[in-house]
Amino acid sequence: MTEAFRVAHLDDLDRIKVAGGQYRPIRRRLGVRSFGINAYTAAKAGDQVVERHTEGAGGGSGRQEELYMVLSGHAEFTVAAETVDAPAGTIVFIPDVDAERSAVAVADETTVLVVGGPADSPIPTSPFEYWFAAEAPYTAGDYDRAVEVASEGLAEWPESGQLHYQLACFHALAGRRETALEHLAVAVANDPRVAEWASDDSDLDSIRDDPRFPEHPSA
Repeated sequence: MTEAFRVAHLDDLDRIKVAGGQYRPIRRRLGVRSFGINAYTAAKAGDQVVERHTEGAGGGSGRQEELYMVLSGHAEFTVAAETVDAPAGTIVFIPDVDAERSAVAVADETTVLVVGGPADSPIPTSPFEYWFAAEAPYTAGDYDRAVEVASEGLAEWPESGQLHYQLACFHALAGRRETALEHLAVAVANDPRVAEWASDDSDLDSIRDDPRFPEHPSA
């Protein structure tokens, strides 16, 4: 039976002394396969927390884009010879695999989380990111901008039922009846839940009287 989830706590992870502080093996502990994720801790201020390295060369590099987030304490990064002050909560993203990077702790018990993925094999952006990004203009009543933002997702997800549903709502609110109905038809064809969503969604009230509007199966 496939495991539904796995759980670990940072405090329970091993602290393996390596060149870049103390290595905290998250990926190995949880068996993550689709991306790299680990943490590093420096016990004392002044200690190295991320070793000096690039992702473009060397036997240990994975040629990954890397994102670092300071979970606790305070770090100072050096990336491509530039200094980045990084108190807790700071996120440092390094897309350039050849950029040299390192970090030292400014405070005791500084822990940095690092997430990485192959720079030459980008994963698709999840469809939800597009309509989540469109939420602010939608809430503000700027439906044209909401359409513009959400439509970017069609390049990667041309048949996403949920994405087309959101676009149907935005177009309906903007008064573009035919375009809204076209998106709604694609949404219904690709996601069986759409008819139920549409049955009581006030965003679609302006097109509800059209015979092409989907019927709720239980209606």
